This record gives sequence, structure tokens and C-alpha cells, in this order.
Amino acid sequence: MTPGDGDMELYDLDVVVDRIEGRSVCGMAVGDHFTVTGSNELRIPDGKHFCLYALSAALPLIPAKQRPLPPCDWLERDSEVACPDPEERLVMRVERRALRRMDSSELT
Repeated sequence: MTPGDGDMELYDLDVVVDRIEGRSVCGMAVGDHFTVTGSNELRIPDGKHFCLYALSAALPLIPAKQRPLPPCDWLERDSEVACPDPEERLVMRVERRALRRMDSSELT
């Protein structure tokens, strides 16, 4: 492998509001989402927002879902995470998108 070929792979991710089973109080709707690209870029569509508490629930899963995992790993099979607000019951799904090759020497 030569420099620039990439020595690691990470998936781009979409975190999408899949359903709201309770009373929506944060102003989000089914289909709202944010995208994670590369190793550290979070993007929210222009004119939209994403609830800080829902975001905080999803963030711990991001590094694991970005990486290829063995088929038997539970994180490979599970893709849902819930907002901690018990009245709202907002459920998000993490969707893998493009797999990118990256150079770990360019990251911290």
C-alpha cells in the first residue's frame, strides 16, 4: 500500500428519525436526519434542526457504525436508538451509506 491509498475504511452515515411513538415536543418529524461523513463531519440539511438530546443519544453509536464489523456483532445487526425523552419516544435509525478509504495518518 502506498501513501494516499488509504489504510482504513469508514462508512458515511445517515441518522434518520424513523418514528415518534409519543408526543413530539422538540419540533422534529419522521424523516428528519443528520449525516456523518469522513471521520468527523456532521451535516444537518439547511433550514432544519436536530434535537440536542436526540443527537446525544445517537453519538455514542457513530464510531462503531462507521466501521465494518463482523456479522455476529450485535452492532452490525442493530441500527435503532431512542431519544432519552420518555414522553416523546423518538426512535432513530442509523443507515450506512458510502464506504470511504481514508489515511489514518491524516487523522488525529
